[in-house]
Amino acid sequence: MSHFNSVQEEVLSLNGASIDLRSVWAVAAKKATVKLAQVSVDKMKASRGYIEGRLSKGDVIYGVNTGFGAFSEVKISDKDIVQLQKNLIRSHSVGIGRSFDPTYVRAIMYLRANALARGHSGIRVEVVEKIIEFINNDIIPVIPKQGSVGASGDLAPLSHLALALIGEGEVWKDPDAEHLVKVHVSEKLKEKNIEPLELQAKEGLSLINGCQVMTAVGLLNTYEATRLLWMLDLAGAMSLEALRGSRSAFDPIITNTRPHIGEAMTARNILKLLGEESDISKSHANCSEVQDAYSLRCMPAVHGAAKDALRNSLSVLEIEANSSTDNPLVFCNENKILSCGNFHGEPVAFALDFLCIAMSASASISECRIEKLINKNMSGLPAFLAPNGGLNSGMMIVQVAAASLVSENKILSHPASVDSIPTSADKEDHVSMGTIAARKLGKIVRNAENIVAMELLCASQALGILEPMNSSAAVKAAYDVIRKHVPFANEDRVFQKDIEKIKELIRDHSLLNAVKDSVGDLEW
Repeated sequence: MSHFNSVQEEVLSLNGASIDLRSVWAVAAKKATVKLAQVSVDKMKASRGYIEGRLSKGDVIYGVNTGFGAFSEVKISDKDIVQLQKNLIRSHSVGIGRSFDPTYVRAIMYLRANALARGHSGIRVEVVEKIIEFINNDIIPVIPKQGSVGASGDLAPLSHLALALIGEGEVWKDPDAEHLVKVHVSEKLKEKNIEPLELQAKEGLSLINGCQVMTAVGLLNTYEATRLLWMLDLAGAMSLEALRGSRSAFDPIITNTRPHIGEAMTARNILKLLGEESDISKSHANCSEVQDAYSLRCMPAVHGAAKDALRNSLSVLEIEANSSTDNPLVFCNENKILSCGNFHGEPVAFALDFLCIAMSASASISECRIEKLINKNMSGLPAFLAPNGGLNSGMMIVQVAAASLVSENKILSHPASVDSIPTSADKEDHVSMGTIAARKLGKIVRNAENIVAMELLCASQALGILEPMNSSAAVKAAYDVIRKHVPFANEDRVFQKDIEKIKELIRDHSLLNAVKDSVGDLEW
Protein backbone atom coordinates (compact mmCIF):
# COMPACT_ATOMS: atom_id res chain seq x y z
CA MET A 1 0.00 0.00 0.00
CA SER A 2 3.04 2.27 -0.41
CA HIS A 3 1.32 4.59 -2.88
CA PHE A 4 -1.19 5.46 -0.16
CA ASN A 5 1.35 6.35 2.50
CA SER A 6 1.42 9.99 3.54
CA VAL A 7 4.13 12.10 1.96
CA GLN A 8 6.98 12.53 4.42
CA GLU A 9 8.86 15.30 2.59
CA GLU A 10 7.67 18.85 3.04
CA VAL A 11 9.22 19.78 -0.31
CA LEU A 12 9.44 17.72 -3.51
CA SER A 13 12.52 18.38 -5.64
CA LEU A 14 11.82 18.68 -9.37
CA ASN A 15 14.71 17.30 -11.41
CA GLY A 16 13.10 15.97 -14.58
CA ALA A 17 13.70 12.34 -13.71
CA SER A 18 12.04 11.20 -10.48
CA ILE A 19 8.29 11.82 -10.72
CA ASP A 20 6.18 8.81 -9.71
CA LEU A 21 2.55 8.14 -8.89
CA ARG A 22 2.98 9.04 -5.24
CA SER A 23 4.61 12.41 -5.89
CA VAL A 24 1.97 13.37 -8.46
CA TRP A 25 -0.76 12.59 -5.94
CA ALA A 26 1.15 14.54 -3.28
CA VAL A 27 1.28 17.70 -5.39
CA ALA A 28 -2.18 17.34 -6.90
CA ALA A 29 -4.25 16.28 -3.90
CA LYS A 30 -2.09 17.09 -0.88
CA LYS A 31 -0.57 20.35 -2.19
CA ALA A 32 3.03 19.36 -1.49
CA THR A 33 5.51 22.17 -2.09
CA VAL A 34 7.75 21.94 -5.16
CA LYS A 35 11.26 23.29 -5.71
CA LEU A 36 13.54 23.19 -8.74
CA ALA A 37 16.65 21.04 -8.32
CA GLN A 38 20.03 22.64 -9.06
CA VAL A 39 20.87 19.91 -11.58
CA SER A 40 17.91 21.06 -13.65
CA VAL A 41 18.88 24.72 -13.32
CA ASP A 42 22.31 23.89 -14.74
CA LYS A 43 20.89 21.86 -17.64
CA MET A 44 18.38 24.54 -18.56
CA LYS A 45 20.97 27.32 -18.49
CA ALA A 46 23.25 25.34 -20.79
CA SER A 47 20.39 24.58 -23.16
CA ARG A 48 19.26 28.21 -23.23
CA GLY A 49 22.77 29.45 -23.84
CA TYR A 50 23.07 27.11 -26.81
CA ILE A 51 19.81 28.38 -28.35
CA GLU A 52 20.84 32.00 -27.92
CA GLY A 53 24.21 31.26 -29.50
CA ARG A 54 22.59 29.69 -32.54
CA LEU A 55 20.22 32.63 -32.91
CA SER A 56 23.10 35.12 -32.72
CA LYS A 57 24.65 33.35 -35.73
CA GLY A 58 21.45 33.87 -37.73
CA ASP A 59 20.40 30.20 -37.77
CA VAL A 60 16.80 29.41 -38.69
CA ILE A 61 15.27 27.16 -36.02
CA TYR A 62 11.73 25.78 -36.13
CA GLY A 63 9.48 27.31 -33.51
CA VAL A 64 12.12 29.82 -32.49
CA ASN A 65 12.21 32.12 -35.50
CA THR A 66 9.75 30.33 -37.79
CA GLY A 67 6.00 29.85 -37.82
CA PHE A 68 4.42 26.68 -36.47
CA GLY A 69 2.98 23.55 -38.04
CA ALA A 70 1.99 24.27 -41.63
CA PHE A 71 3.60 27.73 -41.23
CA SER A 72 7.01 26.21 -40.47
CA GLU A 73 8.46 27.61 -43.72
CA VAL A 74 7.66 31.20 -42.72
CA LYS A 75 10.72 33.02 -41.34
CA ILE A 76 9.99 35.40 -38.45
CA SER A 77 12.06 38.55 -38.03
CA ASP A 78 14.03 39.09 -34.83
CA LYS A 79 11.79 41.96 -33.76
CA ASP A 80 8.70 39.72 -33.93
CA ILE A 81 10.05 36.66 -32.13
CA VAL A 82 8.53 37.58 -28.74
CA GLN A 83 5.21 38.49 -30.34
CA LEU A 84 5.29 35.14 -32.16
CA GLN A 85 5.27 33.30 -28.83
CA LYS A 86 2.35 35.33 -27.45
CA ASN A 87 0.35 34.87 -30.63
CA LEU A 88 0.91 31.12 -30.46
CA ILE A 89 -0.49 30.89 -26.93
CA ARG A 90 -3.47 33.11 -27.68
CA SER A 91 -4.41 31.36 -30.93
CA HIS A 92 -4.05 27.87 -29.47
CA SER A 93 -6.20 28.55 -26.39
CA VAL A 94 -9.23 26.85 -27.90
CA GLY A 95 -10.18 24.48 -25.11
CA ILE A 96 -13.82 23.44 -25.13
CA GLY A 97 -16.41 22.43 -22.58
CA ARG A 98 -16.24 21.94 -18.83
CA SER A 99 -12.94 22.55 -17.05
CA PHE A 100 -10.64 20.14 -15.25
CA ASP A 101 -10.90 20.02 -11.48
CA PRO A 102 -8.05 21.99 -9.82
CA THR A 103 -6.55 18.71 -8.55
CA TYR A 104 -5.94 17.59 -12.12
CA VAL A 105 -4.52 20.98 -13.10
CA ARG A 106 -1.95 20.86 -10.31
CA ALA A 107 -0.79 17.51 -11.66
CA ILE A 108 -0.66 18.90 -15.21
CA MET A 109 1.45 21.86 -14.07
CA TYR A 110 3.78 19.60 -12.10
CA LEU A 111 4.35 17.31 -15.08
CA ARG A 112 4.85 20.19 -17.53
CA ALA A 113 7.42 21.81 -15.25
CA ASN A 114 9.20 18.46 -14.91
CA ALA A 115 9.42 17.92 -18.67
CA LEU A 116 10.89 21.38 -19.17
CA ALA A 117 13.29 20.88 -16.25
CA ARG A 118 15.03 18.11 -18.20
CA GLY A 119 16.89 20.79 -20.17
CA HIS A 120 16.02 19.77 -23.71
CA SER A 121 13.76 22.72 -24.54
CA GLY A 122 16.17 25.63 -24.73
CA ILE A 123 14.12 27.86 -22.44
CA ARG A 124 15.06 30.03 -19.50
CA VAL A 125 14.99 28.74 -15.93
CA GLU A 126 12.45 31.48 -15.19
CA VAL A 127 9.75 29.62 -17.14
CA VAL A 128 9.83 26.55 -14.91
CA GLU A 129 10.22 28.71 -11.82
CA LYS A 130 7.04 30.56 -12.79
CA ILE A 131 5.07 27.31 -13.09
CA ILE A 132 6.38 26.24 -9.69
CA GLU A 133 5.49 29.66 -8.24
CA PHE A 134 1.93 29.19 -9.45
CA ILE A 135 1.78 25.69 -7.93
CA ASN A 136 3.15 26.75 -4.57
CA ASN A 137 0.83 29.77 -4.37
CA ASP A 138 -2.19 27.70 -5.45
CA ILE A 139 -2.80 29.82 -8.54
CA ILE A 140 -4.61 27.20 -10.60
CA PRO A 141 -5.43 27.95 -14.25
CA VAL A 142 -8.82 27.14 -15.73
CA ILE A 143 -8.19 24.44 -18.36
CA PRO A 144 -11.11 23.15 -20.46
CA LYS A 145 -11.23 19.37 -20.81
CA GLN A 146 -11.88 19.07 -24.54
CA GLY A 147 -9.98 20.17 -27.61
CA SER A 148 -6.86 17.98 -27.66
CA VAL A 149 -6.20 15.25 -30.22
CA GLY A 150 -3.03 14.15 -28.47
CA ALA A 151 -0.47 15.41 -31.02
CA SER A 152 1.42 17.70 -31.15
CA GLY A 153 0.77 16.89 -27.55
CA ASP A 154 -2.02 18.58 -25.65
CA LEU A 155 -1.84 21.88 -27.49
CA ALA A 156 -5.20 23.45 -26.62
CA PRO A 157 -5.37 22.62 -22.89
CA LEU A 158 -1.69 23.41 -22.29
CA SER A 159 -2.20 26.75 -24.04
CA HIS A 160 -4.74 27.69 -21.37
CA LEU A 161 -2.08 26.91 -18.76
CA ALA A 162 0.44 29.08 -20.59
CA LEU A 163 -2.14 31.85 -21.04
CA ALA A 164 -2.48 32.15 -17.28
CA LEU A 165 1.29 32.18 -16.82
CA ILE A 166 1.62 35.22 -19.10
CA GLY A 167 -1.16 37.04 -17.27
CA GLU A 168 -3.95 36.70 -19.83
CA GLY A 169 -5.98 33.66 -18.80
CA GLU A 170 -8.42 32.62 -16.13
CA VAL A 171 -7.76 30.90 -12.81
CA TRP A 172 -9.89 29.58 -9.97
CA LYS A 173 -10.65 32.20 -7.32
CA ASP A 174 -10.60 29.56 -4.56
CA PRO A 175 -9.46 26.13 -5.81
CA ASP A 176 -10.77 24.47 -2.64
CA ALA A 177 -14.27 25.95 -2.80
CA GLU A 178 -17.24 23.65 -3.22
CA HIS A 179 -18.54 25.89 -6.00
CA LEU A 180 -15.64 27.00 -8.18
CA VAL A 181 -15.55 30.57 -9.51
CA LYS A 182 -13.38 31.76 -12.40
CA VAL A 183 -11.48 35.05 -12.21
CA HIS A 184 -8.96 36.75 -14.47
CA VAL A 185 -5.45 35.71 -13.50
CA SER A 186 -4.47 39.35 -12.90
CA GLU A 187 -6.69 39.37 -9.80
CA LYS A 188 -4.81 36.46 -8.21
CA LEU A 189 -1.42 37.76 -9.28
CA LYS A 190 -2.14 41.09 -7.62
CA GLU A 191 -3.38 39.33 -4.49
CA LYS A 192 -0.20 37.21 -4.28
CA ASN A 193 2.13 40.02 -5.46
CA ILE A 194 3.38 37.88 -8.36
CA GLU A 195 4.43 39.10 -11.80
CA PRO A 196 3.31 37.29 -14.98
CA LEU A 197 5.82 35.52 -17.19
CA GLU A 198 7.35 37.46 -20.09
CA LEU A 199 7.92 34.98 -22.89
CA GLN A 200 11.14 34.91 -24.90
CA ALA A 201 12.12 32.97 -28.03
CA LYS A 202 10.80 29.38 -28.19
CA GLU A 203 9.19 29.52 -24.74
CA GLY A 204 5.57 29.67 -25.87
CA LEU A 205 6.04 26.60 -28.03
CA SER A 206 7.86 24.75 -25.25
CA LEU A 207 5.03 25.37 -22.81
CA ILE A 208 2.45 23.59 -24.98
CA ASN A 209 4.34 20.79 -26.75
CA GLY A 210 3.78 17.56 -24.83
CA CYS A 211 1.43 14.97 -23.40
CA GLN A 212 1.23 16.26 -19.85
CA VAL A 213 -2.56 16.64 -19.77
CA MET A 214 -3.31 13.06 -20.79
CA THR A 215 -0.48 11.76 -18.59
CA ALA A 216 -1.48 13.73 -15.48
CA VAL A 217 -5.16 12.82 -15.82
CA GLY A 218 -4.17 9.21 -16.48
CA LEU A 219 -1.92 9.08 -13.42
CA LEU A 220 -4.53 10.46 -11.04
CA ASN A 221 -7.13 8.04 -12.37
CA THR A 222 -4.59 5.23 -12.02
CA TYR A 223 -4.12 6.18 -8.38
CA GLU A 224 -7.85 5.76 -7.84
CA ALA A 225 -7.86 2.51 -9.79
CA THR A 226 -5.10 1.07 -7.58
CA ARG A 227 -7.19 1.54 -4.47
CA LEU A 228 -10.19 0.10 -6.26
CA LEU A 229 -8.42 -3.14 -7.18
CA TRP A 230 -7.75 -3.82 -3.50
CA MET A 231 -11.42 -3.13 -2.82
CA LEU A 232 -12.35 -5.54 -5.60
CA ASP A 233 -10.51 -8.33 -3.80
CA LEU A 234 -12.21 -7.42 -0.53
CA ALA A 235 -15.67 -7.27 -2.13
CA GLY A 236 -15.05 -10.61 -3.85
CA ALA A 237 -13.97 -12.24 -0.60
CA MET A 238 -17.05 -10.89 1.21
CA SER A 239 -19.31 -12.15 -1.57
CA LEU A 240 -17.65 -15.57 -1.56
CA GLU A 241 -18.21 -15.86 2.19
CA ALA A 242 -21.83 -14.73 1.85
CA LEU A 243 -22.38 -17.23 -0.98
CA ARG A 244 -20.59 -19.91 1.02
CA GLY A 245 -18.14 -20.56 -1.78
CA SER A 246 -15.07 -22.78 -1.87
CA ARG A 247 -11.56 -21.68 -0.97
CA SER A 248 -9.97 -24.36 -3.13
CA ALA A 249 -9.63 -22.17 -6.25
CA PHE A 250 -7.10 -19.97 -4.44
CA ASP A 251 -4.62 -22.72 -3.49
CA PRO A 252 -1.10 -21.48 -4.39
CA ILE A 253 -0.26 -24.70 -6.19
CA ILE A 254 -2.83 -23.64 -8.82
CA THR A 255 -1.25 -20.26 -9.51
CA ASN A 256 2.17 -21.91 -9.71
CA THR A 257 0.97 -23.63 -12.89
CA ARG A 258 0.05 -20.30 -14.52
CA PRO A 259 2.57 -17.81 -13.16
CA HIS A 260 1.03 -14.46 -14.01
CA ILE A 261 2.08 -12.05 -11.27
CA GLY A 262 -1.36 -10.55 -10.74
CA GLU A 263 -3.07 -13.92 -10.57
CA ALA A 264 -0.78 -15.11 -7.79
CA MET A 265 -1.17 -11.81 -5.93
CA THR A 266 -4.94 -12.01 -6.09
CA ALA A 267 -5.06 -15.60 -4.89
CA ARG A 268 -2.85 -14.67 -1.95
CA ASN A 269 -5.03 -11.63 -1.19
CA ILE A 270 -8.23 -13.68 -1.25
CA LEU A 271 -6.76 -16.40 0.96
CA LYS A 272 -5.51 -13.77 3.38
CA LEU A 273 -8.95 -12.16 3.49
CA LEU A 274 -10.70 -15.50 3.94
CA GLY A 275 -8.22 -16.75 6.53
CA GLU A 276 -8.99 -19.97 8.33
CA GLU A 277 -12.35 -21.62 7.89
CA SER A 278 -15.13 -19.48 9.33
CA ASP A 279 -18.50 -20.42 10.79
CA ILE A 280 -20.05 -19.63 7.41
CA SER A 281 -17.66 -21.74 5.35
CA LYS A 282 -17.95 -24.66 7.78
CA SER A 283 -21.73 -24.57 7.43
CA HIS A 284 -21.32 -25.30 3.74
CA ALA A 285 -18.68 -28.01 4.05
CA ASN A 286 -20.97 -30.83 2.94
CA CYS A 287 -22.57 -28.94 0.06
CA SER A 288 -23.09 -31.02 -3.09
CA GLU A 289 -22.10 -28.13 -5.38
CA VAL A 290 -18.76 -29.04 -6.96
CA GLN A 291 -17.70 -25.73 -8.52
CA ASP A 292 -18.56 -22.09 -7.88
CA ALA A 293 -19.57 -19.64 -10.60
CA TYR A 294 -16.77 -18.05 -12.62
CA SER A 295 -17.21 -14.70 -10.88
CA LEU A 296 -16.03 -16.41 -7.67
CA ARG A 297 -13.73 -19.15 -8.90
CA CYS A 298 -11.95 -17.00 -11.49
CA MET A 299 -11.17 -14.00 -9.29
CA PRO A 300 -7.41 -14.66 -9.47
CA ALA A 301 -7.49 -14.69 -13.27
CA VAL A 302 -9.72 -11.64 -13.74
CA HIS A 303 -8.69 -9.46 -10.79
CA GLY A 304 -5.09 -10.49 -11.40
CA ALA A 305 -5.16 -9.52 -15.07
CA ALA A 306 -6.46 -6.10 -14.05
CA LYS A 307 -3.57 -5.71 -11.59
CA ASP A 308 -1.08 -6.63 -14.31
CA ALA A 309 -2.70 -4.17 -16.73
CA LEU A 310 -2.54 -1.43 -14.12
CA ARG A 311 1.15 -2.03 -13.38
CA ASN A 312 1.99 -2.06 -17.09
CA SER A 313 0.04 1.14 -17.72
CA LEU A 314 1.55 2.85 -14.68
CA SER A 315 5.04 2.00 -15.91
CA VAL A 316 4.31 3.74 -19.23
CA LEU A 317 2.81 6.77 -17.50
CA GLU A 318 5.74 7.20 -15.13
CA ILE A 319 8.20 6.93 -18.03
CA GLU A 320 6.21 9.58 -19.87
CA ALA A 321 6.13 11.84 -16.81
CA ASN A 322 9.93 11.91 -16.87
CA SER A 323 10.38 12.40 -20.61
CA SER A 324 11.28 15.28 -22.93
CA THR A 325 8.33 15.91 -25.22
CA ASP A 326 9.15 19.23 -26.84
CA ASN A 327 9.83 19.90 -30.52
CA PRO A 328 12.46 20.67 -31.53
CA LEU A 329 14.63 19.15 -28.82
CA VAL A 330 17.90 20.81 -27.87
CA PHE A 331 21.03 18.71 -27.30
CA CYS A 332 23.67 21.31 -26.49
CA ASN A 333 26.42 18.80 -25.65
CA GLU A 334 25.94 17.13 -29.04
CA ASN A 335 25.60 20.48 -30.87
CA LYS A 336 22.18 19.49 -32.22
CA ILE A 337 18.68 20.92 -32.41
CA LEU A 338 16.44 18.15 -33.74
CA SER A 339 12.86 18.19 -34.93
CA CYS A 340 11.09 15.05 -33.78
CA GLY A 341 7.80 13.48 -32.73
CA ASN A 342 8.24 12.97 -28.99
CA PHE A 343 5.07 14.98 -28.44
CA HIS A 344 2.93 12.23 -29.98
CA GLY A 345 0.71 10.67 -27.33
CA GLU A 346 0.42 7.14 -28.68
CA PRO A 347 2.38 5.37 -25.87
CA VAL A 348 0.13 7.02 -23.30
CA ALA A 349 -3.02 6.49 -25.35
CA PHE A 350 -2.40 2.75 -25.73
CA ALA A 351 -1.68 2.35 -22.02
CA LEU A 352 -4.79 4.26 -20.98
CA ASP A 353 -7.05 2.42 -23.41
CA PHE A 354 -5.74 -0.89 -22.03
CA LEU A 355 -6.47 0.27 -18.49
CA CYS A 356 -9.97 1.35 -19.51
CA ILE A 357 -10.65 -2.19 -20.71
CA ALA A 358 -9.16 -3.74 -17.56
CA MET A 359 -11.19 -1.57 -15.18
CA SER A 360 -14.37 -2.12 -17.17
CA ALA A 361 -13.93 -5.90 -17.00
CA SER A 362 -13.17 -5.69 -13.28
CA ALA A 363 -16.41 -3.84 -12.65
CA SER A 364 -18.26 -6.38 -14.77
CA ILE A 365 -17.19 -9.36 -12.65
CA SER A 366 -18.20 -7.42 -9.53
CA GLU A 367 -21.71 -6.94 -10.96
CA CYS A 368 -21.87 -10.69 -11.71
CA ARG A 369 -21.38 -11.37 -8.01
CA ILE A 370 -24.08 -8.86 -7.10
CA GLU A 371 -26.46 -10.82 -9.33
CA LYS A 372 -25.51 -14.07 -7.58
CA LEU A 373 -26.13 -12.51 -4.17
CA ILE A 374 -29.66 -11.29 -4.99
CA ASN A 375 -30.67 -14.41 -6.94
CA LYS A 376 -32.21 -16.82 -4.41
CA ASN A 377 -31.61 -19.76 -6.77
CA MET A 378 -27.89 -19.07 -6.70
CA SER A 379 -27.41 -17.80 -3.16
CA GLY A 380 -29.86 -19.78 -1.06
CA LEU A 381 -30.70 -16.45 0.56
CA PRO A 382 -33.97 -14.47 0.46
CA ALA A 383 -34.75 -13.05 -2.97
CA PHE A 384 -33.03 -9.68 -3.49
CA LEU A 385 -31.69 -10.00 0.07
CA ALA A 386 -35.00 -8.62 1.37
CA PRO A 387 -36.01 -10.09 4.78
CA ASN A 388 -39.69 -9.49 3.96
CA GLY A 389 -39.76 -9.80 0.18
CA GLY A 390 -42.78 -8.53 -1.70
CA LEU A 391 -43.48 -5.76 0.74
CA ASN A 392 -39.79 -4.90 0.34
CA SER A 393 -37.83 -4.96 -2.93
CA GLY A 394 -34.45 -5.18 -1.22
CA MET A 395 -31.40 -4.90 -3.47
CA MET A 396 -33.35 -5.43 -6.70
CA ILE A 397 -32.55 -2.04 -8.24
CA VAL A 398 -29.06 -1.92 -6.77
CA GLN A 399 -28.23 -4.70 -9.21
CA VAL A 400 -30.11 -2.95 -12.02
CA ALA A 401 -28.11 0.23 -11.45
CA ALA A 402 -24.86 -1.76 -11.40
CA ALA A 403 -25.82 -3.43 -14.69
CA SER A 404 -26.45 -0.01 -16.18
CA LEU A 405 -22.97 1.19 -15.22
CA VAL A 406 -21.38 -1.99 -16.58
CA SER A 407 -23.02 -1.39 -19.95
CA GLU A 408 -21.96 2.24 -19.95
CA ASN A 409 -18.39 1.14 -19.30
CA LYS A 410 -18.53 -1.18 -22.30
CA ILE A 411 -19.16 1.84 -24.52
CA LEU A 412 -16.47 3.88 -22.80
CA SER A 413 -13.98 1.03 -23.25
CA HIS A 414 -13.90 1.46 -27.02
CA PRO A 415 -10.25 2.46 -27.60
CA ALA A 416 -9.76 6.15 -28.34
CA SER A 417 -6.34 5.39 -29.82
CA VAL A 418 -7.73 3.50 -32.82
CA ASP A 419 -9.08 6.79 -34.13
CA SER A 420 -7.10 9.49 -35.89
CA ILE A 421 -8.00 12.55 -37.91
CA PRO A 422 -5.60 14.77 -39.91
CA THR A 423 -5.07 18.29 -38.56
CA SER A 424 -3.03 21.40 -39.40
CA ALA A 425 -3.46 21.21 -43.19
CA ASP A 426 -2.48 17.52 -43.10
CA LYS A 427 0.90 18.33 -41.56
CA GLU A 428 -0.21 16.55 -38.41
CA ASP A 429 -1.81 13.65 -40.22
CA HIS A 430 -1.84 11.02 -37.46
CA VAL A 431 -2.83 11.75 -33.87
CA SER A 432 -3.31 9.69 -30.69
CA MET A 433 -6.56 10.88 -29.05
CA GLY A 434 -4.80 10.06 -25.78
CA THR A 435 -6.49 12.83 -23.81
CA ILE A 436 -9.87 11.37 -24.68
CA ALA A 437 -8.62 8.01 -23.38
CA ALA A 438 -7.51 9.66 -20.14
CA ARG A 439 -10.85 11.38 -19.61
CA LYS A 440 -12.94 8.30 -20.28
CA LEU A 441 -10.73 6.28 -17.93
CA GLY A 442 -11.89 8.65 -15.21
CA LYS A 443 -15.52 7.91 -16.02
CA ILE A 444 -14.90 4.16 -16.02
CA VAL A 445 -13.10 4.32 -12.66
CA ARG A 446 -15.96 6.34 -11.15
CA ASN A 447 -18.48 3.81 -12.46
CA ALA A 448 -16.37 0.90 -11.20
CA GLU A 449 -16.12 2.52 -7.78
CA ASN A 450 -19.91 2.71 -7.59
CA ILE A 451 -20.26 -0.92 -8.66
CA VAL A 452 -17.75 -2.16 -6.07
CA ALA A 453 -19.56 -0.10 -3.42
CA MET A 454 -22.80 -1.79 -4.51
CA GLU A 455 -21.20 -5.22 -4.16
CA LEU A 456 -19.95 -4.34 -0.68
CA LEU A 457 -23.47 -3.19 0.21
CA CYS A 458 -25.07 -6.42 -1.04
CA ALA A 459 -22.39 -8.68 0.45
CA SER A 460 -22.73 -7.04 3.87
CA GLN A 461 -26.51 -7.38 3.67
CA ALA A 462 -26.09 -11.08 2.87
CA LEU A 463 -23.64 -11.56 5.72
CA GLY A 464 -26.13 -9.87 8.03
CA ILE A 465 -28.79 -12.37 6.99
CA LEU A 466 -26.40 -15.21 7.88
CA GLU A 467 -25.77 -13.94 11.42
CA PRO A 468 -25.07 -15.18 14.05
CA MET A 469 -22.63 -17.21 11.95
CA ASN A 470 -19.33 -15.33 11.74
CA SER A 471 -17.26 -14.73 8.63
CA SER A 472 -13.45 -14.70 8.46
CA ALA A 473 -11.55 -12.19 10.59
CA ALA A 474 -10.68 -9.78 7.76
CA VAL A 475 -14.13 -9.95 6.20
CA LYS A 476 -15.65 -9.40 9.63
CA ALA A 477 -13.40 -6.38 10.20
CA ALA A 478 -14.58 -4.78 6.94
CA TYR A 479 -18.17 -5.78 7.67
CA ASP A 480 -18.01 -4.08 11.07
CA VAL A 481 -16.73 -0.85 9.51
CA ILE A 482 -19.59 -0.86 7.03
CA ARG A 483 -22.12 -1.61 9.76
CA LYS A 484 -21.02 1.44 11.76
CA HIS A 485 -22.23 3.60 8.91
CA VAL A 486 -24.71 1.46 6.97
CA PRO A 487 -27.14 -0.54 9.13
CA PHE A 488 -28.65 -3.85 8.09
CA ALA A 489 -31.71 -3.23 5.89
CA ASN A 490 -34.69 -4.79 7.66
CA GLU A 491 -36.87 -2.83 5.27
CA ASP A 492 -36.48 -0.72 2.16
CA ARG A 493 -34.81 2.68 2.31
CA VAL A 494 -32.95 4.96 -0.10
CA PHE A 495 -30.02 2.67 -0.87
CA GLN A 496 -28.29 5.34 -2.94
CA LYS A 497 -27.26 6.99 0.32
CA ASP A 498 -25.77 3.71 1.53
CA ILE A 499 -23.74 3.41 -1.67
CA GLU A 500 -22.39 6.95 -1.22
CA LYS A 501 -21.41 6.19 2.36
CA ILE A 502 -19.54 3.04 1.36
CA LYS A 503 -17.74 5.02 -1.35
CA GLU A 504 -16.56 7.39 1.39
CA LEU A 505 -15.23 4.39 3.32
CA ILE A 506 -13.34 3.33 0.19
CA ARG A 507 -11.89 6.79 -0.44
CA ASP A 508 -10.85 7.60 3.11
CA HIS A 509 -9.18 4.16 3.41
CA SER A 510 -11.37 3.08 6.34
CA LEU A 511 -11.95 -0.32 4.76
CA LEU A 512 -8.32 -0.74 3.70
CA ASN A 513 -7.13 0.16 7.17
CA ALA A 514 -9.55 -2.30 8.79
CA VAL A 515 -8.19 -5.07 6.59
CA LYS A 516 -4.61 -4.01 7.24
CA ASP A 517 -5.17 -4.02 10.99
CA SER A 518 -6.66 -7.51 10.73
CA VAL A 519 -4.37 -9.36 8.31
CA GLY A 520 -1.74 -6.89 7.07
CA ASP A 521 -1.20 -5.34 3.64
CA LEU A 522 -2.80 -6.62 0.47
CA GLU A 523 -0.76 -6.89 -2.74
CA TRP A 524 -1.25 -5.27 -6.11
